Amino acid sequence: MTASAETPSSGSSRSSGSLLYDPKVRSIFFQVALILAVLLFFGWIVLNTMANLRARNISSGFDFLGNTPGFQTVTTLGTYLMDVSGRAITYLDVLKVGLINTLLVAVLGIVTATILGFVIGVFRLSNNAVLYGFSTVYVELLRNTPLLLQIFFWYFAALRAPWVPDARGKVSFFWDNFHFNITGLYGPYPLPQTGFGATLWALVIGLILTFVMRWWAKKRQDATGKQFPIFWGAVGLILGLPLLVFLLTGAPLRWEAANFVQEGPVLRRGFQKGEGMLIIPELIALWLALSLYTAAFIAEIVRAGILAVNKGQTEAAHALGISQSKNLRLVVIPQALRVIIPPLTSQYLNITKNSSLAVAIAYPDFFSQVQISLNQTGRAIELIVIAMLVYLTFSLITSAIMNYVNSRMKLVER
Repeated sequence: MTASAETPSSGSSRSSGSLLYDPKVRSIFFQVALILAVLLFFGWIVLNTMANLRARNISSGFDFLGNTPGFQTVTTLGTYLMDVSGRAITYLDVLKVGLINTLLVAVLGIVTATILGFVIGVFRLSNNAVLYGFSTVYVELLRNTPLLLQIFFWYFAALRAPWVPDARGKVSFFWDNFHFNITGLYGPYPLPQTGFGATLWALVIGLILTFVMRWWAKKRQDATGKQFPIFWGAVGLILGLPLLVFLLTGAPLRWEAANFVQEGPVLRRGFQKGEGMLIIPELIALWLALSLYTAAFIAEIVRAGILAVNKGQTEAAHALGISQSKNLRLVVIPQALRVIIPPLTSQYLNITKNSSLAVAIAYPDFFSQVQISLNQTGRAIELIVIAMLVYLTFSLITSAIMNYVNSRMKLVER
């Protein structure tokens, strides 16, 4: 009985057939095919758009960013940092100013909303009727009211109310160093002098030492069970060390007083060199509205996170003689953060994106600068692409930071 020899062609066909039935190979093939199809689709859209623009004699490209715009930006922190006063500005300068203003209101909103949201969330679980009632009314009122309406309230009903002095008057406070009227809040502006860099370096070193101290304290507590006063140590390193260096170097910081003077019927506005600092009412209204509105949602997230912690943890802490405040700070909150951080990330993203509503009260944020530039140049596609990339970058950076924090809060399996 003779065995039939397998031909090379039959072996290769069987091998190729087995690759077709390999799930891993098929998944890679379909993923590559999908990516190519998406790239071809968007390439077709780009080519088709360029052809239509050429057919209608509509110019395209990003060369307009170097042109001079036909409008002047409002004096804000962005205009001061960019130093656009006294020189010809371009559309690129205008977008940079708007970018700085958006970052400013986003950072202020995130910090304020987080602190207020955590406080209100804890109040929602309080046995005190006053605290519970106040926090409940706060949450139900603000989160069920449109954000745009709240922005209008703070801008028109609060900061432009009849009791607010007009441009010729002022309300002074803090030993006549701050002035407030309908045009904004005026105050002194810090001017660093020679040697102030040592204070900044002391602050950086203090932050690094704080992280090292926190790592050492955790290792020490795991080994001995003894707690180290991390909070007061951090205060000493972050605040005390820079203050000590600041004093030893001769306090190299001068405060430029707000130059509150009249030039005819118009008040000279601040945030310009030689005139102190001005916080415009548009920024105040937007900051208050974003912070208070988002804090209502963060409060509910915090409340849900605390309730997600097993009551046995609290009972065990009380059995060990741990006080209620330490139980909340050392036992409940650290465990609740694992539930709080993921939805908290969404609220941080919403603050940045909702800041685009500033266009309703003429605050010169990034979106409003894009809109004004679009109306003047007609470069809709280019400016929309820039806006999408900027907001996408903001969101990705925020998500990356929060994902890192979330990964540090995960339980480690041993």
